[in-house]
Amino acid sequence: MARWSLAVGGPPLSFDEVFASDGDVVLDIGFGGGEALIEMAELRPLEHVIGVDVHTPGVAAVLEAIEARGMRNVRVVEGDVIELFDRIPPASLSAVRIFFPDPWPKRRQRGRRLVRPDVMSRMVPLVRALGTIHIVTDCSNYAVQIAHVCGDHAGLVGGVVDRPH
Repeated sequence: MARWSLAVGGPPLSFDEVFASDGDVVLDIGFGGGEALIEMAELRPLEHVIGVDVHTPGVAAVLEAIEARGMRNVRVVEGDVIELFDRIPPASLSAVRIFFPDPWPKRRQRGRRLVRPDVMSRMVPLVRALGTIHIVTDCSNYAVQIAHVCGDHAGLVGGVVDRPH
């Protein structure tokens, strides 16, 4: 943990120092068990990944993979990504990945969903020009919410893409 993790709070991050090299930095939010994060980091070794999750077993799984597979392009943050936003310099991320965020399906819980206007207003300025925000969900009403929130944000262009095979 001491070697491969970053604290949620603290001074602004210098990605050149964090990764000891320059390169594209991707923020992977809510990686769960870490399977997709690990696979993508292995397939894209020149891409630096900061994975953020509150799920301790998932954090441990990613840390174990970093050590076992010799992955030097991954760092892990255990905690709330919204707090981490304060440490990320503006326009410094090449991409943000949010794969299958918790849909909080009950109507009274929907305010907890990650993709909402207040969060996007903090996240979008962290992504550089021509960067990407890739969000995937299998919850139809959350997909509608995501499309509206992203569609209403002046800093975003693009839209819904078809599910790949």
